Amino acid sequence: MNRTRPARGAAPRHDDRRRSFPQVAPREAPDGRFAATWWGNAWVEALEDAALDPARLARGKAYARRGHVDAITVTPGRVVAYVHGSRPRPYRTEIRMRTLGDDGWEEFLDRATARPDHIAALLDKDVPHSLEAVAGLLPAPGDLVPDCSCPDDGYPCKHAAALCYQAARLLDEDPFVLFLMRGRGEQELLAELTRRNAARTAAETAAAPPPTPTVPARTALDAATVAGLPPLPAPLPLPDRPGRPAVFPPDPAAPDPLALDLLATEAAARAHAFLITGLDPVAALTPWQDAVRLAAAHPGSGLTASTRALYRDLAHALDRTPTDLARAVAAWRQGGAEGLAVLEEAWDPPAGPFDRARPALLAAGLPAFRPWRNRLSGRSLQLRLGRDGLWYGYESDADREDWWPRGHPGPDPVDTLDGLLGR
Repeated sequence: MNRTRPARGAAPRHDDRRRSFPQVAPREAPDGRFAATWWGNAWVEALEDAALDPARLARGKAYARRGHVDAITVTPGRVVAYVHGSRPRPYRTEIRMRTLGDDGWEEFLDRATARPDHIAALLDKDVPHSLEAVAGLLPAPGDLVPDCSCPDDGYPCKHAAALCYQAARLLDEDPFVLFLMRGRGEQELLAELTRRNAARTAAETAAAPPPTPTVPARTALDAATVAGLPPLPAPLPLPDRPGRPAVFPPDPAAPDPLALDLLATEAAARAHAFLITGLDPVAALTPWQDAVRLAAAHPGSGLTASTRALYRDLAHALDRTPTDLARAVAAWRQGGAEGLAVLEEAWDPPAGPFDRARPALLAAGLPAFRPWRNRLSGRSLQLRLGRDGLWYGYESDADREDWWPRGHPGPDPVDTLDGLLGR
């Protein structure tokens, strides 16, 4: 049988659905739990809730702490490692689980791309709590099926328990390991998130205006024909926003396409501001404000390799995290410099509009909101009064203080909140 072989000297093909991890150093969370993240603890709870013998779990946890679990290999539906026991030869141990079906992945991708903070969290190796609702993503009791080459028929044996506890450490460090266990590789997921984010951005972008009639420069400057030319047309109306630059394809002999895009975007934005105000919008900005402005001028939410690098480099230069930058970018896109100030500054507004906001919300049949300084907070929605007199909407997962800017600011708190609720 003829088989196609890779060319001699060719780089090995990357398998996005198979990852191997060196021996993981054990570490318990400060509160005594073996995992530090909520999804890592969900994995541990699924193991412990289904275990038939707590003593085997305790021995398995001790094995994990003493480093008895060798390198771990993860493929869809399977986690495999050699675990050292009382005999010289280690045992081959594995944990099997169901992979997520196409409908489940559709639900996951829809939820992940619904809000920019979800995308930013995933890029920062965090899993938003709202993704917990995706059926079949997190393991349930009985969902993890252990198997081991040792003679112990416990469910699980101490070797399988040790592997489970160490796998929780992998999940803490990289949630994409959980997604691989459920059937999708990291690059595969990032590519699909990028595609959906680009489609969403394209759908929200207004249609381009028709091309403007032009006159060849040679004709316009020809003295023989100038007298016969019609008068110049009236200046075009100022656009609502600066235009987007052309797409710069990568070329080894040319500058970095992202740098070219940033330069062109910067020139368009500053020219637009000069036309409208006659002022330089950059001169008075702090380095952090300017970094946020630069990132906000770039389309997307940091999903492609170039924009992930941009977010990472800008955040690192100012001792911030990519999530800090993504949140600030959302605020800038919501209200510019004032929107960023609303995100970062709490202040005490004078009596007046703020005091009238709560009765107005109650009269509109909306839930009661807790006041604190210039903020009114509910379980998952929040309003912030800016110094410009506008109300800015924020959203968080229920009962979590993880607020992200959303919607458009407005002078009426009821209208702003209705916009968040889609009413």
